[in-house]
This record gives sequence, structure tokens and C-alpha cells, in this order.
Amino acid sequence: MQALICAKFGMPETLHLCEIPTPIPGPKQVLVMVEACGVNFPDTLIIQDKYQFKPELPFSPGGELVGKVIVCGKEVSDFQVGDYVLGLSGWGGMAEKALVDEDRVFALPKDIPAETAAATLYTYATSLYALKDRGGLKSGETLLVLGAGGGIGLAAVELGKLMGAKVIAAASSVDKLAAAKAKGADLTIDYTEEDLKTRIKELTDGEGVDVVLDPVGGSYTEQALRGMAWGGRYLVVGFAQGEIPKMPMNLPLLKGCSIVGVFWGNFSRKEADKNRENLNQLMNWISEGKIQKPVVSKYSLKEAPKALRAMMDRKLVGKAVVVLN
Repeated sequence: MQALICAKFGMPETLHLCEIPTPIPGPKQVLVMVEACGVNFPDTLIIQDKYQFKPELPFSPGGELVGKVIVCGKEVSDFQVGDYVLGLSGWGGMAEKALVDEDRVFALPKDIPAETAAATLYTYATSLYALKDRGGLKSGETLLVLGAGGGIGLAAVELGKLMGAKVIAAASSVDKLAAAKAKGADLTIDYTEEDLKTRIKELTDGEGVDVVLDPVGGSYTEQALRGMAWGGRYLVVGFAQGEIPKMPMNLPLLKGCSIVGVFWGNFSRKEADKNRENLNQLMNWISEGKIQKPVVSKYSLKEAPKALRAMMDRKLVGKAVVVLN
């Protein structure tokens, strides 16, 4: 079978498409024929040996795959050959076939296309966990989304509106802000052209925002934190800008606000029942048309390094998906 292989840690350009043996599932694993694989920020870290999970070389990146089960391990009880599933594999998804542990496999409705599922469930599950479970976002509150043109950002904009919030989208280009507006953002900030803290104050009549969702980090974090309302919640999702910010800790004291970590991957393991409820809610919203068709850039398996490079360079609008079958 064909797979995109990371033989040594490095940049996307060091990855190679290779012919490798088909893996054999262990007792509690399934083998999935991959139809689509979502591209996510952790994929760019794992190939550089910068992620908290460290696979042995060689391996294939890609932790969010969609396809059909073709082989079940002898102890698998919840799935059977032919089931259409989402697999959260950690890595291995940028290949024609991939192994996934049974407890990281989720049944999908057949009416959700593979590329839609691969473009939606990881990013939307992260954003729903952030806004609902970690941020306690309430109807009528004001939500600021940083990186609002990326996969997690666009998901947060759309979910924030579904949850009844007023949404301010902040991003780095006209195209990204247009995508956020199309997802329902009420107001926008181009933080490459405008002072983020000043614009937050102007757009909220000096009150500040109740919740910030931040998958970007870097230089924007302190500005956004300074724009928070009393009792606000600052949701730390990631550091796409590349820099882990050092925040002045007098700010949460003065504003009575909380800084809250959002690690969806660990939540999905440690609180599996709650995560499954969230995924079921998202799948219902997709089937009911309450979540729009995602903004997707499609790549072939051979082109997957270009998708990873676009992710690293923050040039993607929406979500990149590697389509295989």
C-alpha cells in the first residue's frame, strides 16, 4: 500500500510517498481503508519531533481519518467490517490503510461525506469542547475568536453563533475574515492592520469580551487578554504563530478572569463519554444542516506535504483534507 512516510524528523518537504506493507491490527485495533484524512496543526509538530506524542520512525502523519473498516482485531466487539467510521489515530492516517485502536473509533452516519467528516469533526469537536465544557459560553455573551480563518477558528465562529453569542472574528487577511463572516461572525478585526486591544474595546463599547478562543498564541495573546471583560474566560487552544506567550499574571487578577487550557486530545481519552456526546451532537447538527459545508482545500496523498506546508505557513483558509478514495 502507499503511505506518506516520515523517515527522519524535519519539514514537510522531507516526507516521501512510499510503498509499505499493509499493517496487521492487534487484538483491540481495526484496519481502516482511508477515504480522507484531515490536516491539523499537531501534524506539523509531530513530523518535527515537537509534539507531546512521539511515534517511532518511520511513520505516517495524520491523526484524523475517515473510511471503512476492512479488518477487525480478534477482541474488537463494537465494530465490524464495512462500518463507516472516524478514526482518531494520532498518526498513520496519510496512507491508504491505517490502524486505529477500537476506543479511538467512532461510527459515522452514512449521509456525511468523508471529506466533510474529515474537515469537520476534529476542529469542531475541539471548538465545542472549548466553548461549552471549558469556557461555559452563554447566549448573549461576546466571544472573540483569534485565528478565525483557520479550521478551529471557523468552527468556533459557527458554533459560537449556534450557542447564541455575539462573535468577533480576528484574523490576518481579508480572505480569512470574509470566510469568518460567511460563517456568521458579527464583527471582524484584521490584527495585522489594526491594534487588537484597541479594536476590542471599540467594538464592545469599552466592556471587553467575555470569552476568547485562542489557537494562535504569540504576540496576540496579551493584547486579547487586555481586552477581556470582568469574569471572562481565556481559552488556550494552541500556538499556531509558533511562540508560546508569557502572560503578565497581574492581568487575570485585575480582570477577575480565568485562563483555561483546552487539550481536546486528552479530554477525548479521559472523559470519553462526554466526548462521544459532543461528537454525536456535532453529527446531528451536520445532518440537520445547522453546520454549514466546511471550507475545504483538497490535496492528493502525493500533495500532502504541500498541505502541511500551507498549514505551517498559516496560508490555509478553512481546513485542508487529503483525499484518497
